[in-house]
Amino acid sequence: MEKRRRIALLLFVDIILISTAFLVSFYLRFDANIPLNIMNIYLDNIFAITLIKILIFGYFGIYSSLWRYASIDELVQVVMGVFLANTGMISYLYIVDIHFPRSIYLLVLILDIMYIGGVRFSYRLLRKIKNERLFNGEKRKRIMVVGAGDAGAMVIKEFKNHRELMSDPVVLIDDNKSKKGRKIHGVPVKGQRYDIKSEALKNNIDEIVIAIPSSTKSQIKSIIEECKTTKCKVKTLPGIFELIDGKVSVKQLREVQIEDLLGRDEVKLDAEKINQYIKGKKVLITGGGGSIGSELCRQIAKYDPQELIILDIYENNVYDLQNELKRKYGSSLNLNVKIASVRDSNKIDNIINNIKPNVIFHAAAHKHVPLMEDNPHEAVKNNVFGTFNIAKAASKFGIEKFVMISTDKAVNPTNIMGATKRLCEMIVQAINKKSKTEFVAVRFGNVLGSNGSVIPLFKRQIAEGGPVTVTHKDVIRYFMTIPEASQLVLQAGAMAKGGEIFVLDMGEPVKIMDLAKDLITLSGLEVGKDIEIDVVGLRPGEKLFEELLMDEEGLTSTEHNKIHVGRPLFTDYNILIKKLDKLEDIMHNGTESDVKKAVAELVPTYKKPEEINNVREFKGLKKTALSLN
Repeated sequence: MEKRRRIALLLFVDIILISTAFLVSFYLRFDANIPLNIMNIYLDNIFAITLIKILIFGYFGIYSSLWRYASIDELVQVVMGVFLANTGMISYLYIVDIHFPRSIYLLVLILDIMYIGGVRFSYRLLRKIKNERLFNGEKRKRIMVVGAGDAGAMVIKEFKNHRELMSDPVVLIDDNKSKKGRKIHGVPVKGQRYDIKSEALKNNIDEIVIAIPSSTKSQIKSIIEECKTTKCKVKTLPGIFELIDGKVSVKQLREVQIEDLLGRDEVKLDAEKINQYIKGKKVLITGGGGSIGSELCRQIAKYDPQELIILDIYENNVYDLQNELKRKYGSSLNLNVKIASVRDSNKIDNIINNIKPNVIFHAAAHKHVPLMEDNPHEAVKNNVFGTFNIAKAASKFGIEKFVMISTDKAVNPTNIMGATKRLCEMIVQAINKKSKTEFVAVRFGNVLGSNGSVIPLFKRQIAEGGPVTVTHKDVIRYFMTIPEASQLVLQAGAMAKGGEIFVLDMGEPVKIMDLAKDLITLSGLEVGKDIEIDVVGLRPGEKLFEELLMDEEGLTSTEHNKIHVGRPLFTDYNILIKKLDKLEDIMHNGTESDVKKAVAELVPTYKKPEEINNVREFKGLKKTALSLN
């Protein structure tokens, strides 16, 4: 209703302005002595002339624009609309054999642009004046925009259009020296990225906005490093591929994320190789509702599988993922959801026998280290025997490829979770020796934002005012984004020949203490003043360092620079079966201590945390962790 009223008001105003333009043109052309016959001719055709112009204005969208945001685009729209409206009017007059002096047509064109455009731009001006008065008495944030390109210009424009955001762009930063001293929408370019700290101090900046969506992750990281030297809150635009139609809005500004600090660029994939084993195939993902499992589903859906089967015991996450994929792909994706536990061997056999998937990605597992330390029976049931059930069924029913998701905690494990995942790797390598199915494992470290990850925990603690809890000042971890890990798992699957443990390049190790400090700083807060950091001690089964490779595995490169492969170590299936049978007996009758002891016998590298934490250096582990400060 409000929109209709606005359009009706504009139509009424335009009808008056169109007639006024003609009358003023007559007045100017004839020095206030308008001939009566000229006036009568105009009055006889006033309805047709006005109607033609209004219809052409409407066709050009002049009545659908939001004039509170009027800019150059809207001015061009008005000029083109008025020009064509007058062309249509002149065509009509010639058809009905009416001829006004030619100067009238020029005057009417000029006045139409002035009147039609003037009314609309006046609306924006009056609104701006009103907003200035409304918000002038309140404290406004002073904004520094990094990036004097198209995105930076749009961000400034958006801030100026939305005065209610209480934010004023006051300075621009850009590495292009030729832009220094110039202005964009009235905001001056005052320096390059290395001037961020000094300009932030000079201009009393409250918040820094990084508006360079086309930059690489490493470039963004470098800029963020400079921003960290200030006490300003930092926000950024998402990457160019995340922006719809390249359009920028202040609503798209987000907090700086840890991914930005790591500086990891987009993964380059060999789509052809992935296509060869995914496109047109039936693909089953166990643990499909989890962090990695759900992202694998999203990535696989892009490659047009014949059928995508999501298997999980927890229905809520799967339900959300099912709806997401249906919204995105509709009927073009053949989606099949199975609620089942990998522990139930009969159910797993039944599902795999009936569906006969070509490829299985096994992501189902208990992964939370402290919880599994307190519940070793559940860790063994789900991780070891769940994997064994899926692997046996894959081999039994002739599945082409089986890819298991492993973890760096399987290397020299100090906790039951890591030890069970090492056992899973042993199962995969042993069963591969006797099966036609290609069994492989893909090992990587922590993924950002996953369930139980330290990053969401830190963010919640900061939002609550602290303290932020760190287990040990020297704890080091490797990090990778969920999409990056999932894409590399797909790529590793394409390389698999059977028996390999693929090891993903996790980049530089990161000190968790530094990570906590960075998240506090980039939230515009000060460590020790606004937010405290408490060191609470290592959790049960936790070690200071994570490793990605055991000494004896060796490491060879592949055609992908972020994927390496370790040679098979454990391949005696018969011995493994006997040991698993013994472990199963202990599971039914033994205590928690008995279970851990039995697992330790199966996994010789399983050690107590203190045995590992007291060792300061590991072969294959970089001696220094990446400091994000």
